[in-house]
Amino acid sequence: MSTTIEGVEMDIVSEEKLSLFTSMEKIRYILDSVQQGKILVLEKGLTPQEQSKLIEMTMTEINFDDFLGIEIETYPERKESSLLRRLLNKPSRGARLTMIGPASHLKTLKKDRDIISALVSMR
Repeated sequence: MSTTIEGVEMDIVSEEKLSLFTSMEKIRYILDSVQQGKILVLEKGLTPQEQSKLIEMTMTEINFDDFLGIEIETYPERKESSLLRRLLNKPSRGARLTMIGPASHLKTLKKDRDIISALVSMR
């Protein structure tokens, strides 16, 4: 007797794992995972440049039969550390946390400074 569990796979990806990738490898990893239907929660979010490149690459890979695109929500870097970084002339570290998934499975309901609420569907 075999049991089948239906659902959407969610991977929580550590900052350490992401640090092993170049920017392009990170973007490819994210796109490949999302195209497989997974939802990713990145412990350390993407830089603004990586996020722009991810969106650009997503637009070129959209296939309206199978892959409708991505839904992405991010907590930005804290403002107080951003000001300090600018004063010290250090580059932005990017987002603190990012949630990415296929647009067909993930719908953001609400986002504020403390919580991202999302609806995950299994269609």
